Amino acid sequence: MTARTLVVLRHAEAATVPGLADRERPLTARGERDARGAGEALAGLGLRPEVVLCSPALRTRRTAELALPDADVRFEAGIYEAYPDELLELLRRSDPEVRTLVLVGHNPGVHELVLGLTGTDGGDGFPPGAFTVLETEDEWIGLGAGRGVARWAPGRR
Repeated sequence: MTARTLVVLRHAEAATVPGLADRERPLTARGERDARGAGEALAGLGLRPEVVLCSPALRTRRTAELALPDADVRFEAGIYEAYPDELLELLRRSDPEVRTLVLVGHNPGVHELVLGLTGTDGGDGFPPGAFTVLETEDEWIGLGAGRGVARWAPGRR
């Protein structure tokens, strides 16, 4: 049994609305369906996060709400436009008692974070609504490059 499970979830497909601030972009109808589908897939894997760290942007908030309706969601302003090293630092500050953690964020940061943690070269990308389930034997504070093993990474629905 692994010590920790990290789910990295990219927000689902968002609409582009002229004149609307990027942070306020809503999900499209497809995005709403994909977010629910991600939640169903996670539930099917038996994953019940103890904590969800989520960007405050509307599209990430809605993705978390649809995918993880009963979860303890904590909004972290630093996730929006974060580089992978900033996301990693946020994860390292997580409570050591938490075993299953979800990060809901944006590309390219979330994709590059997964690549760094798994030591892989890019794979098939990280489309809207995609997620990867990573397992690690490390405490959150010790999480680093090549320390995660991708156990499940579905493509776009």
